[in-house]
Amino acid sequence: MQNRIFSHMFGDLARDFGQPVMLWQVGVLLGTLALAWLLARLLRRTLDLRRQTRYQTLRFGAESLNRAFFPLIGAVLVWLARTITAPFMHTALLDLALVPLFGIGLIYIVFFIARRVFSHDGVTHPWLFLVEKLVSLVVWVGMVLTVMGIQDDVISWMGSVHFRVANAHMTLLSLTTGLLWVCVTMIVAMWLGSTFEDRLIRSTTLDANLKVVVARVGRAALMLAAILISLSLVGIDITVLGVFGGALGVGLGFGLQKIASNYVSGFIILIDRSLRIGDTINVSGLQGMVTQIRTRYTVVRGLDGIETLIPNEKLITDVVQNQSSFLTRGYSKVVVQVAYSSDVEQAMGLLVQAAEGVPRVLKEPAPTPYLASFGTDGINLELGFWIEDAATGTSGVRSAVNRNIWRLFSEHDISIPFAQREVRIVGNVSATVPQPVTMTAPAANQADGAL
Repeated sequence: MQNRIFSHMFGDLARDFGQPVMLWQVGVLLGTLALAWLLARLLRRTLDLRRQTRYQTLRFGAESLNRAFFPLIGAVLVWLARTITAPFMHTALLDLALVPLFGIGLIYIVFFIARRVFSHDGVTHPWLFLVEKLVSLVVWVGMVLTVMGIQDDVISWMGSVHFRVANAHMTLLSLTTGLLWVCVTMIVAMWLGSTFEDRLIRSTTLDANLKVVVARVGRAALMLAAILISLSLVGIDITVLGVFGGALGVGLGFGLQKIASNYVSGFIILIDRSLRIGDTINVSGLQGMVTQIRTRYTVVRGLDGIETLIPNEKLITDVVQNQSSFLTRGYSKVVVQVAYSSDVEQAMGLLVQAAEGVPRVLKEPAPTPYLASFGTDGINLELGFWIEDAATGTSGVRSAVNRNIWRLFSEHDISIPFAQREVRIVGNVSATVPQPVTMTAPAANQADGAL
C-alpha cells in the first residue's frame, strides 16, 4: 500500500470493488458508524442536561456542536479501525470515508465557535453568515482536492507563485497560510474572550462593575495577543509597531482627545463603582435609570421610557445626583387651579382620591396634596405622588390622575376658573362717573351648565 493515505483513492476503491475485502470494509465501516451514532447520542444527551441552565449564547451554538459529535467520533473510530485492519487487508473505503467525516466535523466545530463569537443572546451577527459560508467553501475544496489526490500538486504550485509586498518577498502559499493563521488566531481569541466573559457573569462573588472591567480588559488582551502572534506567524516584524504606536499616540493626543477621554472615563466609572447598572441618576436635568455602562458612553433610560446616550466624560466632570436608594420608583406631581369660592379643604381631599386606585401609584409614601400658591385667577393646588417603575414612563400615570381630578371636581362642583380680566374706561366720556366693567368667563368644568 502506498505511503500517502489519500492518494488515488478512487483507483484503490475500484481495485477492491467486487472483491471479498470490500464486504469486510463495508461491515467495518457500518459497525464503526453505528457505534459512533450511539456514542454521539449519549454525549449529546449528557451535554443537553448541562446546558439547560447556561446562557443563550451557548445554547445557540449547541446545535452545531451536537451535529459535530457524530462525524468527529466516527472519524476517530474509522481511523482506529483502519489502523488495526491495515496489516490484514486493503482499506481504500475506510480511507475515503475519513475525508468527509473529518471535514464535516471540522465545519460544525468552526460553526460552533463562530456562533459563540458572533452572537449575543441568540441574536445572529451579519458576519456569522459570511464566516460560515467561507469556512464551508474552504473545507469542501480541501476535501475534493484530497479525494482526487492532487493536494500536493496544488500546494507546490502555490509555493511557486512569487510576488513582492513592499520589501517582503512572499509566495501565494505563504500569503494564504498567513491569512488563515490570522483568521484562526483572531477567532480563537474572540471565542476565549466570550467564554471568559460568560464565566465572569456567572460568578456571584464579584461586583457587577468589576465583572465588566475584567471582561473588557481580558478581551482586549486576548485580541492584542492574537494580533501579535498572527503577525509573527505571517513573518511581519512586530518591531515596526513601535512607530505605529507612536503615531497613534500623537493622533489620540490631538484628533481623538474627546474619544480617548470618554474611554478613560468609562473605565474610571467602572473601577471606582460610582455608578452601577440599575441606579437612578439625575445629570443635567435628565433623570433616569442606568441600563448600560459602555466604554465610551452610558445609557440612561428616562422616566418617559426614552433612552439617552451620555458621554462618560460628562458623568465625570458634571454634577451627578445618584438616587439609587429609590431604585425603580420616581416622584411626580400634577398642578391644578381652583376658584377662590371653592372649598379648598374639600378640593385637597379630592386630589388624594384622584390618585387612589391608579395603577403604579404607590400607597406608601402616600399621595400628598399641597396648597402651592395664590394665583391671579385662583388658588394653585399641587398633588405629589410616587410612581412604581418610573423608568418605564410616567405620562400615562399622570394622565389617569388628571382625568380623575376632572371627574371628581365636576361631581363636587369644584370650579377650575378661566382667566379673569377687568377692563376700565378712563376719560370724560359722559357726565356720569364711569363704572368698572368686569368680563368673567364661567369655570372650565361648568361651561355647559351656564348655557
